Amino acid sequence: PSPVDRGRRGSKHHGVVDPQSIPLAATTTAANVPDGTALPEVVDAIPAIPRRSGRAKRRPKTLYGDRADDSGPHRRRMRRRGIEPIFARRRTAHG
Repeated sequence: PSPVDRGRRGSKHHGVVDPQSIPLAATTTAANVPDGTALPEVVDAIPAIPRRSGRAKRRPKTLYGDRADDSGPHRRRMRRRGIEPIFARRRTAHG
């Protein structure tokens, strides 16, 4: 049986990567927790990236996400953090 079926024990891994697929942060949640609830947690887990001059960069400018992240509250949370959310829309065709 799949560990992500409702009521089953298990875990899921959530991650954020840069455009070259280099991992920036990852978190783990229980298998029965909705995927969208991990979004703010994994974004906040991104460490500061040092720069040659000035303050270290803390957050990305844009964030691409799947349909699990598509909701008004998630979009507002990302915009409050200064991140432009580009999430796949629910109930739309793939591709």
